[in-house]
Amino acid sequence: MTAPESQGFHPLVKASRNRLTEASLPHFAGTTLFDAIGRAVCRAGCLPRKELFEAWEVARRVRRRFRGHRVVDLACGHGLLAQILLLLDDTSPSALAVDLRIPASAQRLQASLEETWPRLQGRTDFQQVDLRKIPLRADDLLVSAHACGGLTDLVIARAIELNAPVAVLPCCHALGKGDLGGLEGWMDGSLAMDATRVARLRAHGYRVFTQTIPDDITPKNRLILAAPPARDSDRG
Repeated sequence: MTAPESQGFHPLVKASRNRLTEASLPHFAGTTLFDAIGRAVCRAGCLPRKELFEAWEVARRVRRRFRGHRVVDLACGHGLLAQILLLLDDTSPSALAVDLRIPASAQRLQASLEETWPRLQGRTDFQQVDLRKIPLRADDLLVSAHACGGLTDLVIARAIELNAPVAVLPCCHALGKGDLGGLEGWMDGSLAMDATRVARLRAHGYRVFTQTIPDDITPKNRLILAAPPARDSDRG
């Protein structure tokens, strides 16, 4: 993923919050899809480095489980996760990127990606609105990378309400406000909270898969992927 040290480059610190700029382009000189995305992000010059690596690692794991669907990226920030998911699976017709406050530079990132992949043009709709108020559909795929605190629980609640597939990478566990399921006597509070989230999904009939992304990107690296119970229409 990075240019070799023998060429005079040191490996990027993936967890850095420094912005990727054109000065970082030599680190993405390869021929992989990740390298191409990295170059588009560098040209946009607005995204913190860790967000590129987080979005890529989450998107790869999501697409191993879920294909198709309209992608809905909740607490989306710059919306990179949604757009990578479209690149990884063209059977998703479109994406909706939702946040209460979307950075103005998200348009610059979107334009850089669309310049590299014209097929992305017109397929990602950014909506600056409360996550509780955005209309969603049962055939949506809900995703969220590092929705802080209770926002992760809101994403899960909206998925359960719709019986829709969901993938979340929780962040900023508010231990004083969240549900720890009585597990805090046995395990770290943030782990107890995520285990309780898994239990909640399972109680609603979801099939849950727990994974991690590399901890050199973020220590908040637990990924929850959940497939809803089959609807009557799915059973034919």
